[in-house]
Amino acid sequence: MAGIIKGTQKFTEDVQVEMRRVTWPDREQVRNATAVILVFVLILAAIIGAMDSLFAGVVRLIVRTFGG
Repeated sequence: MAGIIKGTQKFTEDVQVEMRRVTWPDREQVRNATAVILVFVLILAAIIGAMDSLFAGVVRLIVRTFGG
């Protein structure tokens, strides 16, 4: 039991030391990163939507041709 408590204390101390080393981004860096991510997500959504429409059209064509 004492080993678990000592391990937990050591872990907590290590986390505190590492958190002091972190360089946090400023507001403008966060804003720029957010804008880049949003643009990327919108582009990816458009690509996936276009692919979905294309594949749906191909499936409809196959079903009409060979199905019923």
